[in-house]
Amino acid sequence: MTRLPILKMVLAVIVLSVIQSVIMLQFDWFGDAASVEAGPIDTLLEVTIILSSFVFAIVCVALGYALYKWRAKPGDESDGLPIHGNTRLEIIWTVIPVILVLGLGGYSWAVLEDIEKEDENALTINTYAQQFAWTFGYPENGNKWSEGEFHVPVGRQVHFELQAQDVIHSFWVPEWRIKMDAVPGLATDVIVTPEKEGTYQLICTELCGFGHTTMRAKVVVESQEEFDAWIKEQTQEVPEDLLLTKDQYLEKQKQLEEQSGGIEGSGVQEE
Repeated sequence: MTRLPILKMVLAVIVLSVIQSVIMLQFDWFGDAASVEAGPIDTLLEVTIILSSFVFAIVCVALGYALYKWRAKPGDESDGLPIHGNTRLEIIWTVIPVILVLGLGGYSWAVLEDIEKEDENALTINTYAQQFAWTFGYPENGNKWSEGEFHVPVGRQVHFELQAQDVIHSFWVPEWRIKMDAVPGLATDVIVTPEKEGTYQLICTELCGFGHTTMRAKVVVESQEEFDAWIKEQTQEVPEDLLLTKDQYLEKQKQLEEQSGGIEGSGVQEE
């Protein structure tokens, strides 16, 4: 049996990997970057693209060689020869993906651990998600409340504490790269350090109902002075119901219903 042209196949894999990687890395997949966390995340994506191109090249080269080398000759309608598995080859194509996946997993873990370190002076914003709107509370500034728009100072880390009031929603500002689900009854959070002033959009990326595509909010990144002036102009405070946990809210609703039923009942008796 003719031995496989290993050297030629390795060279073909390398060339195809390079060509694919170069082409794929030409695209700006996420658009503009506007946060400190965007750089490490973009680098992680590029590393993933290169490794994926390498794996894809191995599969394509091996498949192409097999199709060409062992193709049926014209007029040959006989059954293929009985063959047995190759244990060494099976071990190789199992070990390589395992190493790649574990390596990417460890790298991703390191990136996540680095970008989730919270600063002492981080600004906390309570972020409330409900069909189909975003609202925001500033506990450090008298619990000021903003609907459909929030402001943050540039260069200062922001800690978003996410709360979903009904179904699962998802917090995503494309230029910041960070994305996190807001889950009813579960506390989740996002840490971001905006580094470019401007106006952006907060988008819900979890299908949450008929109005999902309209569930957006205006994001304004500005200087600390402009932020301080804006927060002073806010007059509303976070509604009491939003400050309650889901269980507390349901208990309050139950009490109100019972009180309402008692009042109606007493009215009937008086008549």
